[in-house]
Amino acid sequence: MAIIGFDLNKISIERTGDVRGEIKINNNVSIKEIDKISVPIKREGQEGLRFGFEFTSDYEPKIGSALIKGNVIVVEDKKKAEDILKQWKKDKKAESDVMTAVLNTVLEKCNIEALILSREVNLPPSIPLPKVKPKKA
Repeated sequence: MAIIGFDLNKISIERTGDVRGEIKINNNVSIKEIDKISVPIKREGQEGLRFGFEFTSDYEPKIGSALIKGNVIVVEDKKKAEDILKQWKKDKKAESDVMTAVLNTVLEKCNIEALILSREVNLPPSIPLPKVKPKKA
């Protein structure tokens, strides 16, 4: 399996309240659809698959949220691609090795995007950032 593409088609972030006290941030990613697509860069016996995803960051208390939607494009062996599609149509699941690679790609790209966007609307960072701690004497 090879991930050959990543694109975003919706980015939304809003701050709905003031930042006060302890804030919890829940980041979530889910695959909404998997379908076969035509890709120009594939070898004989391979198929292209598009994994449509949705990434959300929800702030508690409800001071804001972020939503990112997009697609991950994968090239996979034809037989395995057919199995993935069949399993997806049956019970909205796919093999764990494929899902792990796709979800990690989404998390890597979307966490960075959400971090930048949260700064623009003055929300706390959506992921923990490293901090310097003073040395004790």
